[in-house]
Parts: sequence; structure tokens; C-alpha cells
Amino acid sequence: MGEHLVDPDRVESNTRMTSVLIVDHEPEIRSFLQRGLQKYFGLVETADSAAAAEVLNDRCYFDLIIADIRLPGRTGVEWVNALRGQGAATGVIFMTAYADLETAVAALRAGAEDFIMKPFRMEQMLASVKRYMDRQKMQRENFVLRRQVEHIFDKSGMVGECELIRSLCQVIKRVAPMPSTVLIEGESGTGKELAARAIHQWSGRSGSFVPVNCGAISAELLESELFGHIKGAFTGAHQAREGLFTYANEGTLFLDEIGEMPLSMQAHLLRVLEDRTVRPVGSNKEVPVVVRIIAATNQDLGELVSSGEFREDLFYRLNVLSIRMPSLRERLDDIPVLTDYFSKSLASELGVEPPEFSAGDLACLSSYNWPGNVRELKNVIERCLLLNSSPSQCLARPSSADMAVVARDSDADLQLEGVEKRHILRVLEREGGNKSAAARLLGISRKTLERKVQAWEMSGQRGNRGD
Repeated sequence: MGEHLVDPDRVESNTRMTSVLIVDHEPEIRSFLQRGLQKYFGLVETADSAAAAEVLNDRCYFDLIIADIRLPGRTGVEWVNALRGQGAATGVIFMTAYADLETAVAALRAGAEDFIMKPFRMEQMLASVKRYMDRQKMQRENFVLRRQVEHIFDKSGMVGECELIRSLCQVIKRVAPMPSTVLIEGESGTGKELAARAIHQWSGRSGSFVPVNCGAISAELLESELFGHIKGAFTGAHQAREGLFTYANEGTLFLDEIGEMPLSMQAHLLRVLEDRTVRPVGSNKEVPVVVRIIAATNQDLGELVSSGEFREDLFYRLNVLSIRMPSLRERLDDIPVLTDYFSKSLASELGVEPPEFSAGDLACLSSYNWPGNVRELKNVIERCLLLNSSPSQCLARPSSADMAVVARDSDADLQLEGVEKRHILRVLEREGGNKSAAARLLGISRKTLERKVQAWEMSGQRGNRGD
């Protein structure tokens, strides 16, 4: 039987910017695979046991794991089953020199993407990798298609009927074709990335929309992520890699949480905005780029400038045009429309029947404060579908004791900031102090939650010193 040969260019296009972990106790196999795969992957790491692989996996995210079934200590199947138990969904290709039905069944139950017999040729491994990457690409495309249902305002993707949203859509349509930098402001969960995507979609640009969360990437990695690097620029840079500015060429780069960007990176970004060129880490060459910048923040950049945490010159570069996303509290009339949209789209994703919310359910949703805004509303609707419960059961409601405290509060305590603080601390207590779980429930980022808690702690310390 003839072996199906793999087109190397096709493999490379499907695996660009991905990482692979090779786990095998035989050094010859690890070396063979590392040499054969390093031209197709941005990062190739190897380990000789499940324990060593565990250390690497804790330190770095891998898009694909290629593991032998028989490993010293814990077997490959046992290790992968443990990863699955922790919620990891990384694709796994198993290798083995000892094939039997029981082993094959165990591998499939562990979620193996493929099962390759030793000895094998590199073409076999590349074909398996390509099939996995093709499946991943198709799943991503299907996911995007499922999300594109029943948008009220045609290509803008903005859902709502109130005057605030209608006016916002008109502004987006007007500014989208222009090359100007846009700054989108608003609370967490108001849909700032959705507005940025709408601007890009209406712009007619031929390039891609590339989002990056400036607060989720460490200062050490952000420069390489944005500008790329050359081979050998730093430890682990085994080959050159293009940055997100290059991937967004002729398109839009969306810089979310721009207020979290380190000051050192702000200087680099300012230079790019002025010169329209990027310099990969370790390189002396400038690479020209044609990129439209859209930045977003839930902070007051003016206050950050005053406190020295944000560059004034970069602020004025970004703030050519400012768009403010309204909070859900300002558009309560849109709750029925948003509830209908989320219930139908989420029901389609989850494979359940969309529920029919009563007038009482909608009144309950409209009476809630929504500190997490539209994102929190979506989470609540999804919780209703998953638990087959009413909104009143799925909302984080204050207890009778909390209501008694509120009744005794002064006018100052009833201000929005105080209500938000009590609500967030109550959710934190409910989740046993787990900030990641509380942030997910609130519909905000963990970093935003940590910043708020830190500010409250510092405020308390200042109050104690004044007593």
C-alpha cells in the first residue's frame, strides 16, 4: 500500500504559532521527532517521563502532546487521563511498540486523536498532525458560525433596540472606514471587543482582526507577542516567529485592557504608532506594517496618566476618537431582547430547547444591578439553561441579613461603588475566596477583580491609620 505524502507547506500553515510536547523514554525517538517537527511548530519541548512532562505542562500551554504509552512511573494513558480530569483538552497522539486491543481501547477512552505504531516514518507522524490540525481548524470555524445567529443590527453584531445602542451603531458605521485610531471605554462585560470587531467588519479592510489582552500577557512575553522575534533572540527562541502586528497587517489589531500595558511596552507601542514599523525582538531591521489600532479599557486613562501609570503622549495618540460602551444598567429596556438572543444562541450551542421566560422572569432580570453587565447576563442565561432553572434561582441574590444591612446603610453606602463592593465580596465569600471562580461568575477578568480588592484593602489600611 502506498503511503500518503504530506505537503510540508500545508502542514506548516496549519501548525503556525503552535506548540508540541514529545514524551518518550527513548532519547532516539525524542531527538528524531524534535528534528522532524521543529520546522513546523513554534515550540517543541521533550520529556522522558510523565513526571517531567507534568512539570513542562504546568509551565507552558501545549497545543498538541505526542506521548508514548509505556513510560517509566506513570503510563502515558494514566497521565493523559489525569490531565483530562483537570479539565485539559489538549490533543494527544499516542505512540506504542506494543499494540493490543486493551491498550487501543484505553488510548481511545483517554481521548487520543491518533494511535501510531513504532517504528514509524516522519511522514506518518506529519499526516497525523495535519489531520488533527485540520479538525481543530474546522471546529473553530464551526464555533464561529454558531455564534453568528440572529444579530439585530446586520453586520455590526450589536444586539439591542434602545436609543443608546442605535446611536452607537451609527457611530461605528461612520468611523469604521477611516484609518483613525479608536479608544473604546466602558465597564467590564459591556461588549468592547464586540464593538471593535464591528468596526473592523465595517472597515472593508482585507487583513484580519487580531485581538490581544494586554493584561493577560506578562511584560516579558508581550513584546515578543506583538512584534515577533528572531531565532536565538532569547532562551527558547529556537526559530524566528512573526508578531501579532504582522498577522494584523492590512487589518485591525485590538489592544484590550490597554491600561494594563507595562510602561516599557507603552514606549515601544508609541514608536510603532509614530513610525508604522515594528522591530522583532533581537533584530536590527524595521518591518513596515499597515495596521489599524483599536484600544479598549475599563479604567480611566486620564487618571492613570495623572498617577504616572500611563504615558501621556500615548494616551493622546490612542484617544483620537473615543467610544463609550453603555453599562447594562443604562439599557435595561434591552434585557428582553438580549435574553431572547442569548437563550436561543446558547440553546443551539448546548443542544437544548430554548426556554420561554415569563414576564416575571424578565422583571426579575430587570431589577438586578448587573455589575458584570451583558457578559454577566449571558452567564446567568447559560446557567438557567444548564440547570433548567429560573433567573431568580440563578442570580446571586443578597440574603435577608444583607438586606437588613442595606436598610441601615447611609446614602453614601448605597452609592453604586458600595453596592458593587458588597456584591463582589459576597460572591468571593460564596466561592470560598477562589478569585478565578468568582471572576468567572461575575463576568470580569481575574486581574480586574484583584485590582478592585487591592484598592479596597489599601483604602481600609489608610482608614485604619487615620483612626
